[in-house]
Amino acid sequence: MNYNINHSPTFSVKSYFTKAPPVSRPPPLLEQPWREVSEKFKGNLKFVKSYQPEKKQVKQLRILLHGPVGAGKSSFINSAEAVLRGRPAGRAETDSIFGSSHTKQYRTFKLQEATYSFVFTDIMGLEEGPDSGVSVKDVKLALRGHVKEGYTFNPKKELKEGDDGYNSDPTLEDKVHVLVCVVPADTVSRISDQMLKKMREVRLAASELGIPHLAIITRVDVACPEVKKDTSNIYKSKYLKEQVEGFHQQLGLSMNCIFLVQNYSHEI
Repeated sequence: MNYNINHSPTFSVKSYFTKAPPVSRPPPLLEQPWREVSEKFKGNLKFVKSYQPEKKQVKQLRILLHGPVGAGKSSFINSAEAVLRGRPAGRAETDSIFGSSHTKQYRTFKLQEATYSFVFTDIMGLEEGPDSGVSVKDVKLALRGHVKEGYTFNPKKELKEGDDGYNSDPTLEDKVHVLVCVVPADTVSRISDQMLKKMREVRLAASELGIPHLAIITRVDVACPEVKKDTSNIYKSKYLKEQVEGFHQQLGLSMNCIFLVQNYSHEI
């Protein structure tokens, strides 16, 4: 049998591996910010410095930060103090290696160089396991002012009346006046159901006590490359908008009670 090679079908390697048309990806940034941020920064600082609590029994409002391990609670305290002092601050110790909570004690930070009418209280981080991280019951005791300054939390043993760290007669100033939940933007969408259950329980306890509850989402520069390039893109980022909306649905907080922040971590 004879084959005529002149009539064989044409085969082109180039045509076989033809490149697929490029996928058109939506831009990561919105044309307009989805939240307007006041530029009257100096006016805001003036208000913070001059603010005085309405009740005379309270000289300083107590702001309690809580949230998962590695969320950036201590870093936020340092960042807030850096803004108010006008230079970097680092009194609240941090740890860049996540795993277990770096903060072990119930510790209050009074801002230096000026008399501000509020203090930040740092607390051990929440963890998923039942015998790890601060217990929800201990956080509830802190809300009512029953935890003494410097108390070292024990994940395997909840604080109870009669213990050395238990404050049996808290003053109005010992109690928490504002609760702030802190979560990292790069992991907010992966928060486990167990962790959400703990945060919701703390939030419900605060609501029953009439304590206002806010949330800050940290590490926005880690979660969004566009924000890392330019922090003014924070409220233009589609990804961060999705994280805020998702956390709003998960925890039930109003959207206007959730804020995005970039903590000072490498600036000098």
